[in-house]
Amino acid sequence: MDLESFQDEKLELNAEELRQTLNIESGKLNWEELQLHFARGAVVTISPELDLIEVSAKFVNDDKPAIEAWMNATQIARATDADAKRWLKNKTDFWAVVVPPWVLVQEITDH
Repeated sequence: MDLESFQDEKLELNAEELRQTLNIESGKLNWEELQLHFARGAVVTISPELDLIEVSAKFVNDDKPAIEAWMNATQIARATDADAKRWLKNKTDFWAVVVPPWVLVQEITDH
């Protein structure tokens, strides 16, 4: 599915339906499952203080002001090589949502 048809399908939902759909489509991934997406530059990290589903909804709706504000506050960012090295070392698990072309991830922490 291309980005445009993905967004068209999701935009037909109201805000609550979109959040429910994204929540259902979210899932747990480990670093090994995420590596291919990282290699193609598609992984976006989401700070733990943000709600992954809310951020995903903003991506689907192409809410540039919200996304830019989070980027400027360093609450979302493209994954870096330093992230990848840490994730490999720590065997990190993630909650993830795919919003083509991006894979939005939040590290799962023990606390």
